[in-house]
Amino acid sequence: MNRSPLNRRSILRVGGAGMLGLTMPRLLSGAERATSFKPRAKSVIFLFQWGGPSQLDTFDMKPDAPDTVRSPYRPISSSADGIQVCELLPEMAKRMHHVSLIRTMTHTMKNHASAGYYALSGHEPPSDDQRLRDSLDLYPAYGSVVDHLAPNTNGMPTFVAYPHVIRDGSVVPAQHASFLGKQHDPLLFLEDPNDASFQLPELSLPEGLTVDRLQRRRELQKLVDQQSRLLDYSAAAQGFDQYYERAISMLTSDRVRKAFDLSSESESIRDRYGRTTYGQSCLLARRLVESGVKFVTVYFSASIGGRRVNEGGWDTHGFDNTRMYKIVNKYQLPITDQTLPALLDDLEERGLLDETLVVWMGEFGRTPNINKNESRDHWPQCYTTLLAGGGVKGGYVYGKSDAHARFPEEKPVKPEDLAATIFQLLGIDPGTEIYDRDHRPLIIGGNTVDDVIA
Repeated sequence: MNRSPLNRRSILRVGGAGMLGLTMPRLLSGAERATSFKPRAKSVIFLFQWGGPSQLDTFDMKPDAPDTVRSPYRPISSSADGIQVCELLPEMAKRMHHVSLIRTMTHTMKNHASAGYYALSGHEPPSDDQRLRDSLDLYPAYGSVVDHLAPNTNGMPTFVAYPHVIRDGSVVPAQHASFLGKQHDPLLFLEDPNDASFQLPELSLPEGLTVDRLQRRRELQKLVDQQSRLLDYSAAAQGFDQYYERAISMLTSDRVRKAFDLSSESESIRDRYGRTTYGQSCLLARRLVESGVKFVTVYFSASIGGRRVNEGGWDTHGFDNTRMYKIVNKYQLPITDQTLPALLDDLEERGLLDETLVVWMGEFGRTPNINKNESRDHWPQCYTTLLAGGGVKGGYVYGKSDAHARFPEEKPVKPEDLAATIFQLLGIDPGTEIYDRDHRPLIIGGNTVDDVIA
């Protein structure tokens, strides 16, 4: 795409703390974004499928491939002409007229940590290393960039992430604001929305503590410490005044409390999403965007999965007899086929789908060849991302993979291009620069995938 010159100037941003318990950043340079694009989406729900779903067993099946490649599951027709999906996704098949599939996502990171960072930031990591560690030298999460460039002014947090901090040994980078400063970190919580007693202690005052007393004695410091321990982050404690103002505002906001009150939903709608952590997390995501949150990240699982059968993510190598095709058909795919259609239907019924971009993706796909354990290994060279609502075409496929879904045959898309597309749909110029802690300008996105935009 051709970008117009950016109208920006250098500004000084003095850190204050952000949404609940986020320590204070150092002085940074920032950049104003050019208002070149009309927003097509007001909000994003980013559903991150940690572990890497198989493209060949979900949305890019190759029924004519050899037995060593094709899925043991058959493809079925969908509500979108010419698009087939896995037979274990019959409910999603009925909603594919809402969906754009990018079947040519590609990069070269074969380790979960590096690939996860790339997927969550849209920036290539310095190395393909399973030992990649979180660092202020690495790029921030999408939601943090949004909060930096186009923050909410409606009393709601800009960026909320839950119910896990994902890791594969160590914490995966790009789950927070990194060098942008702690005030742009997400409102993060680890409580389970499927728990009968679900509530957010971060949004509750200690018993017997009034707001007046809180302001007088600054007892909120206790909540700062609590959230800081939860996030396991540390930074210089300075600039607390902004933190107090924003945190107290949230603590006393009926709008915030109501948004997180899942108990106000009917039993039927909760059942519709599924009584799982992921299902209730997606229901909460709908409540949050409906209340004005701009970017919501829901992590499918805290772990990649691996040898686990009834929990964890999509990493299914088949070790220790945990064969892929004995797991995904009992856990990952059934949950997906209940929850994702419920979310799309609920957004549509409430008039929110056209203004809410739903992104469903993992950090990579799986190998075309089925391994000796009757499973599939890591494969970043070609995989599928699903987009729905929020200004994208429905019933559309972008790009073409080869006969075995091994490599893109037409129109490859890198994670930075997907990032550019997300930002543009939100009305943020993908050519905008932000500055790292060494004051180096960094462009936030690659080339927009214009063809998926309606």
